[in-house]
Amino acid sequence: MDCPKCSSTLKITKYKGIEVDKCDSCEGMWLDYPELDELEDTVLDADEQKGSTITRPGESEFKCPRCSGPMQQFRYRYNEIWLEVCAEEHGFWLDKGEEKRVLETMSQRIKDLKRSTNAEQDMDRLLGRIRSKSFLHKIKDAIKG
Repeated sequence: MDCPKCSSTLKITKYKGIEVDKCDSCEGMWLDYPELDELEDTVLDADEQKGSTITRPGESEFKCPRCSGPMQQFRYRYNEIWLEVCAEEHGFWLDKGEEKRVLETMSQRIKDLKRSTNAEQDMDRLLGRIRSKSFLHKIKDAIKG
């Protein structure tokens, strides 16, 4: 299989325990369709918390190394990472360093989810205090006073 970017031969290698096809020349990486999810799972394995994978798909000038069919460029999970995907869902192309950015995105997603959960819990506690009789009495006393 040849690299869709520089036409060098891709070599099978392991990355984070996943068998991928890597280009020694441009250092890009081909992930078969389920392997992108496997890569993300090394950081965050709860699919329902990941969000949409493919957003704003558009044409790409590159061809799938599996079927030579068209690939689409897309915005990965609403981030500023643009990846390519085979239109027939054979896999994903990640340019040099994009695999690290995918992992960073999943790590940030975990932090964002924790921050959101903490904010919701804080709001629930605050609303619970506001609704309490003692709080309402304090406000009435302050208004009367």
